[in-house]
Amino acid sequence: MSGITALTLFHVIVSLIAIVAGVALAYGLVTGKRYDRWTLLFMLTTAVTVLTGFVFPYNGFTPGIGVGIVCVLIFVPTALARYRFALAGIWRPVFVVGALALFYFNCLVLVVQSFQKVPTLNALAPTGGEPIVGIVQAIVVVAFLAIGYLSLRRFRPTAVRY
Repeated sequence: MSGITALTLFHVIVSLIAIVAGVALAYGLVTGKRYDRWTLLFMLTTAVTVLTGFVFPYNGFTPGIGVGIVCVLIFVPTALARYRFALAGIWRPVFVVGALALFYFNCLVLVVQSFQKVPTLNALAPTGGEPIVGIVQAIVVVAFLAIGYLSLRRFRPTAVRY
């Protein structure tokens, strides 16, 4: 297995773990429960996903690099909100919005990559610009807006103790 193939496989596996952990995290946010281990797994795998995304061969600025930069900018205050400021005060919504934004970007990349790499989906949208891709992306955005709204209303944990 070549180095780039091994890197790609590692990146995909870690990304999928981040998405599974993101589902648990989002469920906890919507139900008002803290799932500390799932949150930690989500944050760690999301960080690894973002960082390994920057290791791929660089051929100029791409949408993937743009998403990676945005995710780094979101990740820092989100991690601080959770692990430095213990979700106190304004840091609770910073964490909720940041964590869900990171989860959204993981899912957005999954949708885009699925239409590019999964033969059945690629047959529906060979260029990636077909309406079905936009429809699926719109469904994902609406779902995350609903999850975000419910999370901001329901997730009110006591301060995190260490």
